[in-house]
Amino acid sequence: MARIDAFLKLGTDQGCSDIHFAVGLPPMLRMHGDLLPIKFRDLSQPELEGYIAEITSRTHQDQLRRGHDVDFSYVAANGGRFRVNVFRKDTGVGATFRAIPAEVPTIDRLGLPPIVKKLCDHHQGMILVTGSTGTGKSTTLAAMIDHLNATRRLNIISLEDPIEFVHKSKQSQVIQRELDTHLPSFSEGVRAAMRQDPDVILVGELRDADTIRWAMTAAETGHLVLGTLHTTGAVKTIDRIVDALPADEREQTKSFLAQSLIAVITQVLVKTADQRGRKAICEVMLVTRAIAKLIMTDQTHQIPSQLQTGKDLGMQMLDQALLANIQAKEIDPDDAYVYATDKRLFARHVTDTSILPKLDLAPG
Repeated sequence: MARIDAFLKLGTDQGCSDIHFAVGLPPMLRMHGDLLPIKFRDLSQPELEGYIAEITSRTHQDQLRRGHDVDFSYVAANGGRFRVNVFRKDTGVGATFRAIPAEVPTIDRLGLPPIVKKLCDHHQGMILVTGSTGTGKSTTLAAMIDHLNATRRLNIISLEDPIEFVHKSKQSQVIQRELDTHLPSFSEGVRAAMRQDPDVILVGELRDADTIRWAMTAAETGHLVLGTLHTTGAVKTIDRIVDALPADEREQTKSFLAQSLIAVITQVLVKTADQRGRKAICEVMLVTRAIAKLIMTDQTHQIPSQLQTGKDLGMQMLDQALLANIQAKEIDPDDAYVYATDKRLFARHVTDTSILPKLDLAPG
C-alpha cells in the first residue's frame, strides 16, 4: 500500500472533497469549501517526493522533472478513486487529490434544476456546463451521462482529462477515453469520435480553438455534444467562444451559437444550510429565438434580461436561484451572499454582518 493512501482514506472518511499536499505544510483537507490541516508534521521535500514517486509512472516522473504538471486518475488501496494533479512550485513538489464518489450521482440527487433532464432529450446540438475550477462541472456532466445511459440506447463517447466517474453501460454503450492515455488531445479525440458512430460526445474541456471547431462540427452534423468551459455566466461563455477563434471565423461562430447551442448551465457550489455539505446552484440559459438574435447582432449584454423573463421555459439567473434556495432553507445565506451578483438583494438575509461592506458614515 502506498504511504499516501493513509491520508487519502482519512480525508474520504471525513467526507472531504480534496486532499492537498505541499512541502513545508501538513496535508490539508477541503471540507465543505474550507481548507483544514490534518494533525501531522510539515512535509519535507524528500518525504513528499517519495509519496508521489510511489504512485506515479516513470513517464509522469520524467514530465515532472521537465517542469510539467501531471494529471492522472488514481485508485487507492481501499478502492477510493481520485483525480490527481501534481506540480512543482518554489518550495518543491505539490499535489491535489480530488475525491471521486464510487457511485455516479443522479440529477435528482444533486438537486439540479428540472430543465437539466429535459436538455438530455435533445438529439443534436451543444450543451455547455461552465463555472470556475472546483464548482462540480464534471459531476453535473457525469449525472447527465448517467441519465442518458439509463434512459436511451446510445453510443456515448466521453473524452476526459483524466477519467473520473466510471460509467457502466446500461441502456447505452459508454466509451471513456483519457487524454494522454488513449488520445493526444481533445481535438484529436473529437475528430476520432466522429468516425466511431457516436450519438453523444462529451468533451472534458473546450480549451483551444481546434477543440472548439471540432466540437462545433460534431454538433452541427447530428450529434449531441456536452462540454465545459471555465467561464462564469452565459454571456462570458458566448464571448469566450467567439473570441477563441480567428476574426475571419467570427460570423460563422456566431451563426453556430445561434443555431446549434442549446443551453449554457453555469454553476457555483454553495454551503448547505446545515454547513455539512455544498449544493450546486445554477444559472440556466436556453438559446431561444430572442437570444439567438442577440448573439447574431452582438448584443449579448442584453441576455440577462431574457434570463429574468424566461422562468417558464426553465431559465434562471444565478441570483434568482440563490434567493429561491435561501427561502427554501437549502443553503447558507452568508455563503450565498459571497456568490451573489447583486449583493443588495441578499444583505437582509445575511446572519454574519461582518461580511457586509462597511458604510462610510463620516460627515461630508
